[in-house]
Amino acid sequence: MAGLPTGRGSTMTTNADRVQPNETTVPLLHCAAPEETLAFWRALGFEVAFEQLRPYVYLALTWSGFQLHYGPAPKDLDPAKEHSGGCLVMVDAVASYHAVFAEAMRRSYGKVLVKGLPRMTRYRAGASRFSIVDPSGNTIVFIQRDEPKDVEYGGSKELDGLARVLDNARILREFKMDDRAAYRALDSGMRRRAEDAPAVEQAMALAGLIELATALDKADRVPEWGARLQALSLTPEQRTQVAQYVADPTLLEPWWPDPR
Repeated sequence: MAGLPTGRGSTMTTNADRVQPNETTVPLLHCAAPEETLAFWRALGFEVAFEQLRPYVYLALTWSGFQLHYGPAPKDLDPAKEHSGGCLVMVDAVASYHAVFAEAMRRSYGKVLVKGLPRMTRYRAGASRFSIVDPSGNTIVFIQRDEPKDVEYGGSKELDGLARVLDNARILREFKMDDRAAYRALDSGMRRRAEDAPAVEQAMALAGLIELATALDKADRVPEWGARLQALSLTPEQRTQVAQYVADPTLLEPWWPDPR
C-alpha cells in the first residue's frame, strides 16, 4: 500500500516520539459530601482553587505540589463502604507528610482522626506509606517513592508462630487499613501462640493490642494487655523494637515506664 514504509532500513515514528514528556495527572474523585469534603481538606491546609456545587459538583483543591479534583458521585454511592475511589501520591519522605497532616488535625479537631470518616491511618516509624480517607469515602495513599519493590504483604513462609501473626497484623493495619481484623489476629495469636513465643514477640503483640484497643473503643481490655506487658523482662534493644512496632509508643507509658 502506498505511503507505508518498506524495507529493513525504514523507521516508523510513533506518537509517543512526538510528544514532549511533561504530563501532569490529576485524580478526579467522586464527591458524595461536598461541604464536608471542602471543610476537611481546608482543615488540613489545602487551598480551594475552584468550587462549584450547582448545577453539578466540581471542586479543585491544591496542597504543595499536587491537586485533588472532585466531580459528581453516583446517586447510589455510600461513602461508608469506602468504595468511592482514590489515588496514589508518590513522595520522597512520607513521614513528614504524616506529621504535617497530624498536626493540622490536632489543631482543627483537637485530635488525630483515626476512625470513621474522615480519618488518617497511623504512621509507624519506618513505614513506607499511610492513607487518608476523605468524607466521601475516597482513599488517598501517600507512598515513599523508594518503597522496596519486594514489600512483604503478609503470609511469609519464612515466618511461623507469633512472628507470622505479628507480620499479618502489620499488613492488615498498614496496607489493608483494617484495624478490627488486625486486633482479632493479635488477640487470637496471643491466646494460641504466645506460650512458646520469645518475650519480645509477646511484647510487640501486646503493644499492638493496646494501640488497637484504644482506637477501637475497647479500652476495657487495655489494663489486661498492659499488665502482661509490664510483667515481661526485656533488654533496652528489645524495648526499642517493641516501640517501633506501634505508631504511638506514648500509649504504652502507663504500663511501661521509662527505665532510666
